[in-house]
Amino acid sequence: MKNKDFKAFSTLVGGVSRRDFLKYCTIMASSMGLPLGAGAQMAEAVVNPKRPPVIWLSAQECTGCTESLLRATHPTLEHLILDLISLDYHETLSTPSGKQAEEARAASIKENKGKFILVVDGAIPVKDNGIYCMIAGKTVLDILKETAKDALAVIAIGSCSSWGGVPSADPNPTGATPVHKVLADAGIKTPVVNIPGCPPNPYNFLSTVLYFVTFKKLPELDDKARPVFAYGRLIHENCERRPHFDAGRFATEFGDDNHRKGYCLYKLGCKGPETFNNCPALLFGDTGAGTWPVGCGHPCFGCSEQEVGFHKPLFSKASLHLVTPPDTYPHTAEAQGKGATITGVAVAAAAAGAAFAAVNKIAGKLGDDDKKK
Repeated sequence: MKNKDFKAFSTLVGGVSRRDFLKYCTIMASSMGLPLGAGAQMAEAVVNPKRPPVIWLSAQECTGCTESLLRATHPTLEHLILDLISLDYHETLSTPSGKQAEEARAASIKENKGKFILVVDGAIPVKDNGIYCMIAGKTVLDILKETAKDALAVIAIGSCSSWGGVPSADPNPTGATPVHKVLADAGIKTPVVNIPGCPPNPYNFLSTVLYFVTFKKLPELDDKARPVFAYGRLIHENCERRPHFDAGRFATEFGDDNHRKGYCLYKLGCKGPETFNNCPALLFGDTGAGTWPVGCGHPCFGCSEQEVGFHKPLFSKASLHLVTPPDTYPHTAEAQGKGATITGVAVAAAAAGAAFAAVNKIAGKLGDDDKKK
């Protein structure tokens, strides 16, 4: 990265030092599993004066994904849309409205055909030709088709656009449909990446955009078109309450002693054992006190999984995919009755060995509980 380019960039972002900026890019690259040197490539791409144009469409959604993005601090939203990308259209954030906003979208599509990123927030209603969500007299169904066919890539942000989310829950009166299915049914082959969550962590979205800006391609995706760096592991694998699961310590009611002690929330309906996401590692919030639902005492409801979050009863037990204890435990867990933390690898390994012997007993107990019900 040339010093003269960074000097101009630094002025825009409030005087951030070159060292700190490179450090930030390196951290982002390492969190995505990229090789040494990728951070410098990201930094070089960001200071490039030619910013990638982005069009953001909003369909059946609650604006939660935008609200989550508003609270990101590295980069901040204004840094993202003024310095890293060119946000040409966003119903909530655009300065123009009405006719002017729609003209801005049409102009961006025309000027950047085959070069812009399309972000879609919300499910797409297809019943009755899509009349249940309209913008400027046109259905969002038609707007999506006419915009996506000219996009370089589509990012479906949030579970509504990725899977259908809340609008698609039974009985799905509007025929709410995920973006990738709408495009496939229309024969539009623009690549789609899903960033599910309700809302998703903003850094999973930002990292995907930064990767695209740097390497001009989407990151590695799983079989559901989700970035592997964010959705490659079960929540259950990295949950700080995992040692309690393996030791058979469960909260059975909200507010009971076991719940207050931080025990496993599996019996309260936690869907962590069947949900792929990096929530326990990335956390939400940038105030120095980041947290996530399980961390503050609420079961994961599987919002990033198509057949779990909005289609499986909230407090029903999760399907277990990873019962065998790990070789080492996540960063911390409250020891039973003492409030101590299990952080040492040796202690964790010993606990894992002891817990392994009890796994069959625990699994049998869980099954017996279900039979009694």
